[in-house]
Amino acid sequence: MVRIFYLIIIFIFSVSVDSFKDDQLRYARVREAYKEKESNMKKLLNDNSINKNELRIYLRAFKEEKKIELWAKNNSDSKYKLVKEYKICKTSGKLGPKRKQGDKQIPEGYYHINRFNPYSNFYLSLGINYPNKSDRILGDKNNLGGDIFIHGSCVTIGCLPITNDKIKELYIICVEAKNSGQKTIPVTIFPAELTESNFNG
Repeated sequence: MVRIFYLIIIFIFSVSVDSFKDDQLRYARVREAYKEKESNMKKLLNDNSINKNELRIYLRAFKEEKKIELWAKNNSDSKYKLVKEYKICKTSGKLGPKRKQGDKQIPEGYYHINRFNPYSNFYLSLGINYPNKSDRILGDKNNLGGDIFIHGSCVTIGCLPITNDKIKELYIICVEAKNSGQKTIPVTIFPAELTESNFNG
């Protein structure tokens, strides 16, 4: 009986490994993204000696420079490497953190991807867990807002749009990372790069 129980647990675990990707592939836009961008993704990973089944990623965004950096590594590697940059095609608000609903600000701080939306109004979107603990302390506690995404299209009132074409690639890379066992995909949003000119200016 105990042996049967353990065999059932092993079976459930083996089935669940691919369940996230399988679930995402139920949606037409995700299937289309894989059809168009999977070869690009594989080449990107191969060129950087990264195994898709060990993929771990980190996203870093700079508002002033209007870019999102994709850092990646194998699970067994000690360091991430910068593998690609995505241009943020439009921003809103000004430099500085988001403090309330309707201020048009893009958040600044330490976040993670908390939602995959395969039927977004902006083609595909990756939700950012704004407000985080810091936002809840420093922001308007009764009117913090939410629904901040990295998404397709090129419109925003606080999100990070990178066009439909680019979100297809980034979205499926995030799907692969989660499917390979990455529980949390961190996203750090900075006001600007800490260059000497930015620091002194």
